[in-house]
Amino acid sequence: MHPSAFVNLPNYITLTRILSIPVLIWILSSNYFSSTNGDRELLASAVFIAASITDAIDGYLARRRAQVTTMGMLLDPVADKLLIAAAFITLVQFNPRTVPAWMAVIIIGREFLVSGLRSIAASEGFTIEASDLGKMKMLVQIVSVVAAIIDHHWTHLPWYLLGLPVHPIALTSIWIMVVLSLVSAADYFAAFWSKINQHAERRRKRRSFVLSRRRKRNDVPAV
Repeated sequence: MHPSAFVNLPNYITLTRILSIPVLIWILSSNYFSSTNGDRELLASAVFIAASITDAIDGYLARRRAQVTTMGMLLDPVADKLLIAAAFITLVQFNPRTVPAWMAVIIIGREFLVSGLRSIAASEGFTIEASDLGKMKMLVQIVSVVAAIIDHHWTHLPWYLLGLPVHPIALTSIWIMVVLSLVSAADYFAAFWSKINQHAERRRKRRSFVLSRRRKRNDVPAV
C-alpha cells in the first residue's frame, strides 16, 4: 500500500492531537511553570482547546478531501479517548477539589465502554452512529476541563478576561459532564443492544432458512 494511503493532512492533524497529550500533562504536572500569575493554567487551557479543535478539523478535512483512511478511522477515536483520559486523570491531581477521583472514573469509564461497544459492533458488521447526547458531551467536556484548569488559580477571572465566576462554572460543568456521561452511555448501550438483537435475529432467520432448504432437498425421494 502506498504511504499516501494513510499519511495525509487529516492524519497528521490527528497525530498532533496525540502529541499534545504529553505536553498537556507536563504543563499541569511540572513545576517548570509558575502558578503565581496563572500562566500555567492559561497555557494548559490553550493546549487543550487547540487539541480539541483538531478533532473537528481532521474529520472535516478527511471528508472534504476524500482522505478517509483506515489509519485515520483508528487514530481519531484513540486520540479522543487518550486526550480526555489524560486531562481528567491529571485534573484529579491538579485540582482535586473540583475534579474528585470518582467523577474522573465515571467520565473515563464511559469512554472505554463506548470504545468496547464500537469494537463489538464492528466485529459484527454494523456501526452505531454518535447521538446528539454524545455531541453535546464533547462541548461540555471542553468547558469543564478548561474551567477546572483555570479554577486552580482563579475563582473569578480578572476583568480583562471577562470576569467570569470560574469556580461555579467548573463545578456545574463537571456535574453536567458526569450526568451526560451516564445518560449517553445508557443511550449508546440501548442502541447497541437493539442493533445486536436485530443482527442476531437476521442471522437466526438465515440459518433457519438454510436448514429448511437442506431438509427439503433431503426429503426429495430418489427417482
